[in-house]
Amino acid sequence: MIKLEHVKKVYPNVTPLSDVNAEINDGDVISVIGPSGTGKSTLLRCINLLERPDKGKIFLDDEEITSPKCNVPKIRQKMGMVFQSFNLFGHLTVIENIMLSPVKLKGFSRQQAFDEGMRLLRNVGLADKMLNYPHELSGGQKQRIAIARALAMNPNVILFDEPTSALDPTMVGEVQAVIRDLAKTGKTMIIVTHEMNFARTVSNRVFYMDEGGIYEDGTPEQIFNSPKRDKTRRFIQRLKVLEIKITSKNYDFPAAISSIENYCMKNLVASRTCNRLQLAFEELIQQILFPELEKPDIDAVIEYSEEKNEAVLSVNYSLNNVNLLETADELSMNVLKGIASNIDYSAETGTIRLFIE
Repeated sequence: MIKLEHVKKVYPNVTPLSDVNAEINDGDVISVIGPSGTGKSTLLRCINLLERPDKGKIFLDDEEITSPKCNVPKIRQKMGMVFQSFNLFGHLTVIENIMLSPVKLKGFSRQQAFDEGMRLLRNVGLADKMLNYPHELSGGQKQRIAIARALAMNPNVILFDEPTSALDPTMVGEVQAVIRDLAKTGKTMIIVTHEMNFARTVSNRVFYMDEGGIYEDGTPEQIFNSPKRDKTRRFIQRLKVLEIKITSKNYDFPAAISSIENYCMKNLVASRTCNRLQLAFEELIQQILFPELEKPDIDAVIEYSEEKNEAVLSVNYSLNNVNLLETADELSMNVLKGIASNIDYSAETGTIRLFIE
C-alpha cells in the first residue's frame, strides 16, 4: 500500500502540490487526470523519490520512504517508472536495455536476465526486435520496450507518466493494449494520462487533480458520469468557463458585457448564443436581482459545452432559499423564457440556471 500524508512540493514560482493525501491499495489501477500544470507528473516523481517533497510523508508498505534513513535505491527497485520520452539507452540493443538493471541491481546472471527479458518481450509482442537498437523502432515500439524494461525488475508498483502523449495517434492503441493486459495481473499501477476513454476503461479509481491536491477521488463511473465537484465536471465535459463577480450595484456593466463577448469569440460560441447570453445576463442581474438585493453578492458563471453546443448561465446570489424568479415581473420572465430553453433554481445553493442554445 502507498500512503501520502500532507505532501507538498514547491518550486521557485509555483507550488504544484500543496496538500496531497491519499491511500493507494495493493492492486489499485489509478488514472490521474486533470488540467496541465496541476501536479500530476510531480506526484509520480515524488512517489518515486525523483523529487523530494518539501513537506509531508510518503509510505510504501508501512515504511516511510521520505525519511532521511530510507534506502532510496532499494525502494526504487520496488517501483517501475515509464516516462513519456521512453528514456532507453541508445547504444544498447533492446534486450540489453531490459537486462541491464536486473544484472546490475538484482544480481541476476546474464542468462537469467536474458531469459526473463525474452519472456517480457514476447508479452509485449516485440520478441523479434531483441537485437534492434532504439533508433530503429517506432515510438509505440519504444514505449512497449520501456514497459518491458520496467517489468524486468518485477516491481510491486508501476508508475506511468503520460505513456502515450509523445506517440503518433496510430501507435497509441498498441501501448494502451499492453497496459490494459498489465492491469489484469494485480500489480499496483498509477497512470497519468490525458486519454479519458483509456482512463475510464483501465482503472478502478480515478484521481482528478486541481488546487494543489487530489480534488476528487472516485470510481471511473462516478468521476466520468456524475462528478461531485464543479471543476471535475467542467474538465470532464470540456466546459469553457467565464466567471463574473458582482459586489456592488455600481459594478462596471459594460465591461461585464464586453467580457462575455470576448469569451464567446475566444471559444467560438455562435453569435446568436452570445447575444442571448448577454441579454439574459442583463435581464437577470439588472432587472430581477438588483431590485431585491440591497447589497449584492453575486457570482455569475457562464459554461459553454463544445459537446452539447450549449451555454449555461448560473447565477448564485446571497439569499439562499429565496427564489427571486417567483417575485420577478411578468415582462422580465417572458424575456428570459424567450431566451432560455430551460430555467431552474436550486434552493440549496441559491442558484438560478439558464440553459441557452
